[in-house]
Amino acid sequence: MELKLLDKDKNSVKIEIVNPDDTLIYPLVTALLKDEDVADAQYVTGHPQLDKPVLLLKTKKGGPLPALKRAAEGLSGQYRDAKKLLEKAFAK
Repeated sequence: MELKLLDKDKNSVKIEIVNPDDTLIYPLVTALLKDEDVADAQYVTGHPQLDKPVLLLKTKKGGPLPALKRAAEGLSGQYRDAKKLLEKAFAK
Protein backbone atom coordinates (compact mmCIF):
# COMPACT_ATOMS: atom_id res chain seq x y z
CA MET A 1 0.00 0.00 0.00
CA GLU A 2 1.34 3.40 -0.97
CA LEU A 3 -0.02 6.85 -0.06
CA LYS A 4 0.29 9.92 -2.28
CA LEU A 5 -0.69 13.36 -1.02
CA LEU A 6 -2.80 14.93 -3.78
CA ASP A 7 -4.06 18.06 -2.08
CA LYS A 8 -3.61 19.72 1.30
CA ASP A 9 -4.81 22.89 2.95
CA LYS A 10 -5.24 24.07 6.52
CA ASN A 11 -8.21 21.80 7.36
CA SER A 12 -8.25 19.07 4.74
CA VAL A 13 -6.23 16.54 2.78
CA LYS A 14 -6.84 14.34 -0.21
CA ILE A 15 -4.67 11.21 -0.28
CA GLU A 16 -4.53 8.71 -3.14
CA ILE A 17 -4.13 5.12 -2.01
CA VAL A 18 -2.23 2.83 -4.38
CA ASN A 19 -2.86 -0.90 -3.85
CA PRO A 20 -5.12 -0.27 -0.85
CA ASP A 21 -5.51 -2.72 2.02
CA ASP A 22 -9.16 -2.40 3.02
CA THR A 23 -8.51 -4.23 6.30
CA LEU A 24 -6.45 -1.20 7.30
CA ILE A 25 -8.35 1.61 5.57
CA TYR A 26 -11.81 0.97 7.03
CA PRO A 27 -10.63 0.85 10.68
CA LEU A 28 -8.58 3.99 10.00
CA VAL A 29 -11.63 5.86 8.67
CA THR A 30 -13.68 4.63 11.64
CA ALA A 31 -11.02 5.88 14.06
CA LEU A 32 -10.89 9.24 12.28
CA LEU A 33 -14.67 9.65 12.54
CA LYS A 34 -14.47 9.06 16.30
CA ASP A 35 -12.02 11.95 16.68
CA GLU A 36 -13.93 15.02 17.89
CA ASP A 37 -11.60 17.30 15.89
CA VAL A 38 -12.51 15.56 12.61
CA ALA A 39 -15.43 16.97 10.62
CA ASP A 40 -15.47 14.24 7.96
CA ALA A 41 -13.45 11.27 6.75
CA GLN A 42 -14.33 9.39 3.58
CA TYR A 43 -12.78 6.53 1.66
CA VAL A 44 -13.87 6.92 -1.95
CA THR A 45 -13.16 3.94 -4.18
CA GLY A 46 -14.80 5.10 -7.40
CA HIS A 47 -14.80 2.79 -10.41
CA PRO A 48 -12.50 -0.19 -9.82
CA GLN A 49 -10.88 -0.02 -13.27
CA LEU A 50 -10.85 3.72 -13.82
CA ASP A 51 -10.26 5.38 -10.46
CA LYS A 52 -7.69 5.05 -7.71
CA PRO A 53 -9.12 5.06 -4.18
CA VAL A 54 -8.85 8.32 -2.27
CA LEU A 55 -9.01 9.19 1.43
CA LEU A 56 -10.65 12.56 2.07
CA LEU A 57 -10.17 14.07 5.52
CA LYS A 58 -11.53 17.36 6.84
CA THR A 59 -11.01 18.69 10.36
CA LYS A 60 -13.03 21.10 12.52
CA LYS A 61 -9.93 22.28 14.33
CA GLY A 62 -6.29 21.33 14.12
CA GLY A 63 -4.55 19.98 11.07
CA PRO A 64 -5.64 16.90 9.14
CA LEU A 65 -2.22 15.22 9.17
CA PRO A 66 -1.95 15.25 12.99
CA ALA A 67 -5.48 13.76 13.13
CA LEU A 68 -4.41 11.04 10.70
CA LYS A 69 -1.33 10.33 12.82
CA ARG A 70 -3.42 10.10 16.02
CA ALA A 71 -5.79 7.62 14.38
CA ALA A 72 -2.91 5.49 13.05
CA GLU A 73 -1.19 5.47 16.46
CA GLY A 74 -4.44 4.45 18.15
CA LEU A 75 -4.91 1.57 15.73
CA SER A 76 -1.31 0.53 16.16
CA GLY A 77 -1.85 0.26 19.91
CA GLN A 78 -5.03 -1.76 19.46
CA TYR A 79 -3.33 -4.21 17.09
CA ARG A 80 -0.34 -4.49 19.43
CA ASP A 81 -2.66 -5.31 22.35
CA ALA A 82 -4.54 -7.88 20.24
CA LYS A 83 -1.25 -9.53 19.29
CA LYS A 84 -0.22 -9.78 22.96
CA LEU A 85 -3.57 -11.35 23.88
CA LEU A 86 -3.27 -13.91 21.11
CA GLU A 87 0.30 -14.76 22.03
CA LYS A 88 -0.69 -15.22 25.67
CA ALA A 89 -3.76 -17.29 24.84
CA PHE A 90 -1.87 -19.69 22.56
CA ALA A 91 1.50 -19.83 24.32
CA LYS A 92 2.56 -23.33 25.32
